[in-house]
Amino acid sequence: MTGAPDSSSPAAGTDPASDALPAATSPYSTSPAAPSGNDADVERLPRAAVPVRYDLEIEPRISEGRFHGRETVTLDLVEEAAELVCNAAELEVGTAVIRDAGSAHPLEVVLDEQSERLTLRPAQPLPPGRYELDIAFTGVLNDKLRGFYRSNFTGLDGSPQQMAVSQFEAADARRAFPCWDEPDRKAVFGVTIVAENGMTAVSNGAVVHETEVDADRRRVVFADTIPMSTYLVALAAGPLERSRTIDVDGVAVTVVHVPGKAHLADFALEAAEHALRYFTDWFGIPYPGTKLDLLAIPDFAFGAMENLGAVTFRESVLLVDPSTASRAELERVATVVSHEIAHMWFGDLVTMKWWNSLWLNEAFATLMEVSCADHFRPQWEMWSGFARERDDAMSVDGLPSTRAIEHPVRTPREAEDMFDRLTYEKGGAVLRMLECYLGEDRFRSGIRSYLANHLYGNADTTDLWDSIELAVGEPIRTVMDSWIFQGGHPTVTVEADGTSLRLSQRPFAYPSPPGVETVAGERGTSWWVPVRLRTIGGEGAAGGDTPERKVLVGPQGATVDIGSGFDAVIANAGGTGVYRTRYDGRLAGSVRSALGRMDEVERMVLVSDTWAQVLAGMAPLAEWVEVVRSLGVTAEPHIWGSVARSLDVLDHVANDSSRPAVASFARSLLRPVLDALGLSGAASDGPLVAGLRGQLIDALGTIGRDSSVVSWAVERLDESTRGDWTVQPDLIRAVLSCAAQEGDARRYDLYLQRYREAANPQDEMRYLFSLPRFADPALMERTLHLANTEVRTQNAPFVLAMCIASRHGGIRAWEYVASRWDQLVDKLPTSGLGHILSGLEAQADPSLAAATREFLATHDAPSNERRAALALQRLEVHAELAQREGPALTTTVS
Repeated sequence: MTGAPDSSSPAAGTDPASDALPAATSPYSTSPAAPSGNDADVERLPRAAVPVRYDLEIEPRISEGRFHGRETVTLDLVEEAAELVCNAAELEVGTAVIRDAGSAHPLEVVLDEQSERLTLRPAQPLPPGRYELDIAFTGVLNDKLRGFYRSNFTGLDGSPQQMAVSQFEAADARRAFPCWDEPDRKAVFGVTIVAENGMTAVSNGAVVHETEVDADRRRVVFADTIPMSTYLVALAAGPLERSRTIDVDGVAVTVVHVPGKAHLADFALEAAEHALRYFTDWFGIPYPGTKLDLLAIPDFAFGAMENLGAVTFRESVLLVDPSTASRAELERVATVVSHEIAHMWFGDLVTMKWWNSLWLNEAFATLMEVSCADHFRPQWEMWSGFARERDDAMSVDGLPSTRAIEHPVRTPREAEDMFDRLTYEKGGAVLRMLECYLGEDRFRSGIRSYLANHLYGNADTTDLWDSIELAVGEPIRTVMDSWIFQGGHPTVTVEADGTSLRLSQRPFAYPSPPGVETVAGERGTSWWVPVRLRTIGGEGAAGGDTPERKVLVGPQGATVDIGSGFDAVIANAGGTGVYRTRYDGRLAGSVRSALGRMDEVERMVLVSDTWAQVLAGMAPLAEWVEVVRSLGVTAEPHIWGSVARSLDVLDHVANDSSRPAVASFARSLLRPVLDALGLSGAASDGPLVAGLRGQLIDALGTIGRDSSVVSWAVERLDESTRGDWTVQPDLIRAVLSCAAQEGDARRYDLYLQRYREAANPQDEMRYLFSLPRFADPALMERTLHLANTEVRTQNAPFVLAMCIASRHGGIRAWEYVASRWDQLVDKLPTSGLGHILSGLEAQADPSLAAATREFLATHDAPSNERRAALALQRLEVHAELAQREGPALTTTVS
């Protein structure tokens, strides 16, 4: 990445270390964090058998809570085999026979539940060649929201109903049928579902034909899939309905849902139509199928799952009424739909070889969801919102137990701990940084080359860099490996030296509590940092600002000649860099003075970077206070969202004597902005203004204790009980939050009733997630009990997390969870444990930190060990802030 130092090329630094190109062979990819997936200590199946095709027939017997299945697996033996080893778990395997062209051989069946492996032994070793393997099996439709499971809902007549549905990522296809359950063991799937009459059956392919089995059942045969990984197989059957079908350039798109919700499908169809066309054009490759079903599932552990041709969603991120939904709720549907459809190319058509490279799927889908949604609704300003997601990821990445984006995965269960902000948001932010540095056209040409080179196959990170390097003609491997194979990120320090700027780097890190060690090999020490640099008020520039310059800052730093006469320098122009910035004394003052001449993202970066440095002990709290007081009255939702989150931390840090000062400080910042907007919305409000108003009301009513705002919220709630609910959708959550804080049992019962009787998924979530806001200890107990009994297991972890995060009852909520930990581990989806523990991140009590560390030392969080460590460390960072800044907090914010 060299070139003349102009507005479109990287600037060569005068320091020889920054002037040189990074080596074409990366030193970073030899890190222990970059296993191939074939290492001896990685749990992989033997490679003698190569599955080519599965003919799979599944019969869910929903009322019995079981399923029956049989399959014929066409496979090639590439060497003589005394046994065949595949994956199976929680299945009862009956007969197994293997056939070649001349004969059939019965197989001894040995199922090891601990290793989740099925061993099939013939009487004599099998020579190389093509075979067909027939297996019969049965299993349980479980209630753990993984494998092949049952989901419950209430029918239109009020009767209890059930459906059967699959969720196989990362390694749970083995719970539905014996298979080679690894991402690089791709095969064609010919699926047949035997369904009860009156039941809708869905799989990856379109329905080819149906035949009657008997008076009660029919056999539904689906079209063959492309070669794909086992985790992408989709199975669903139940009393479901289909929305209207739209034709998107020959692809039939439909929403599948429980009865009575067709009116909530149109927005998702619109988003899907846009996404299919957008990605087909962006990737330059047609959608790899003829139909796309979007399934709304009442019980679903994740947000959504990218099964090719049959994407599954939790209802709240697919079904929505645009007339009653907030902009944030519509954005959530659009981005999740876009994310999953992006996976049809990145993940389904081309798949990572092993789970260590999960980021190739998820980081790209995260990047592309934002790009697609920004094109879908430009007025949402999606890239500004993505900057906040980048900051969220960096907040995790600065903790002692961070990991590299590409991280060793020895077993499929370890893969479950990879579905986190480091894989998604940090990975996506690093790709965005590369895209902005190379330019969109060059970046896209590299991605198109990568996909074209690996169609229907598997790839790893090296393959990606090979394709991009060939497309752009520059050795980007070392630059990118320094971000992918190391944890952490740098602070780039900017110092003025006459007419030059000196850029240096050091690892950014929050303080490590005593006894905490960083995982070996995870935190980096230096990076190749693509810095986008611009000055404000430079001599001779149009409008007083200089064009953007690009500087590659290596381990030894860089020096850049920028001339004189500028008012301020921005060292993360556009806010796309995955690094913190710190300016020396003179430059820091000039940057704060130029806040009004930055764009919104640059202002937000300054606010969030300053806050991060306060948490890390690199800057006093007074420095952040000075920055946010300089913001003035500006209608920028992402900035004030960042400020509100920091104020919430201070609200937790404060004790009884300093909390009034924090509340007063919050009002002094936020109330002028709300007054400028007005409490009630206007028809002329744009979508971001309405969302900002809601953020301000929520923060003022809870953190700021603004009595007039709370009174206004209570009045609006009272209006709703009289049938006069006129509040804008963007304000409803804020109204419910403010009214709940001092609410009594009667108000709690109103929320609970509306949760139970909600007309759409958004209303259901609004009222459910407002219950933890009630400060009354008795009402907190009711919420905790509700989460452990009535609330769906997909939502219970979030309710418990919100209770734990509460300033009023968080410690009691943690005690409740800790005393029932083993029960929750057994009851909830595996991913739910990490969500529960995330509630600790909001707290700042040193005694809670100590108690939690002691608890986690003796209690397992299966498949969530790193998430548990990170949540605890975030709590400890806040506790350290409380000890450092708490004594003078009143003075600092007054």
